[in-house]
Amino acid sequence: MKISARNQFQGKIETVKAGAVNSEVDLVLPGGQKIVAMVTNESVKSLGLIAGKDAVALVKASSVLVMTDSSGLRLSARNCLAGTVKSLTVGPVNAEVTIALAGGAEVHATITHGAVTDLGLKEGGAATAVFKAPSVILGVPA
Repeated sequence: MKISARNQFQGKIETVKAGAVNSEVDLVLPGGQKIVAMVTNESVKSLGLIAGKDAVALVKASSVLVMTDSSGLRLSARNCLAGTVKSLTVGPVNAEVTIALAGGAEVHATITHGAVTDLGLKEGGAATAVFKAPSVILGVPA
């Protein structure tokens, strides 16, 4: 499969918590970090999502926010993946930030040029990728 989502995370499902309409699915990455996805109960059933199953999480780069200092903030976004800025590609309006995570995974974010400056982003600096659980699409091997 080829897909335009820059962020493709291979992992193993840890838990599936069913709600009335949606389920919360926790996917553990090889480095130990966790991605939380919110999917419909119908998707859980049709994809056979159960603990221990391999899955891939897809997230568009435009859905990822970048944070450099939480200053004690508590966020409603379930996914906060801390890492190190691996690369920056800065254009006149937007920039792409690649954050390297433990275990070898990378997160790509598309943010404004101004945000790069305001956050003081630089290669080798600490950064956290932030995205909401409903922004995650799950897939399983066919």
